[in-house]
Amino acid sequence: MANSAGYHESEDKLRPETQDNHRALTSMQEELEAADWYDQRIDAATDPELKEILAHNRDEEKEHFVMLLEWYRRRDAKMSAELKKRLLTSGAIVALEQADQGAGGDGDAPASHGGTGSLGIGSLRGGQSL
Repeated sequence: MANSAGYHESEDKLRPETQDNHRALTSMQEELEAADWYDQRIDAATDPELKEILAHNRDEEKEHFVMLLEWYRRRDAKMSAELKKRLLTSGAIVALEQADQGAGGDGDAPASHGGTGSLGIGSLRGGQSL
């Protein structure tokens, strides 16, 4: 289990919202860990019907994770903004972050580079944009 399973601060100093967030985050970690364990068991199993059952169980863990993530997203505006900006996109995953950084953005708004295809980062050859 991850080191974050317990509180790092005294429980009596934590707001109820912080405690609930911790419960959700810990549960998300457990759901992902269970999905990983099922993947390994599916690979190792030799019986096709057992593989099918294990795959079904793994997919249930993914559903549980997503339900918890949505609960958390609804309560954390920054997480919601990041998920809306970065999920269900196409292209290079890191490019959006590089574009934000090149535009001097703080990561909250998509950067625009005039349709040039440039990520807005300077060239390593002399400061010209790529």
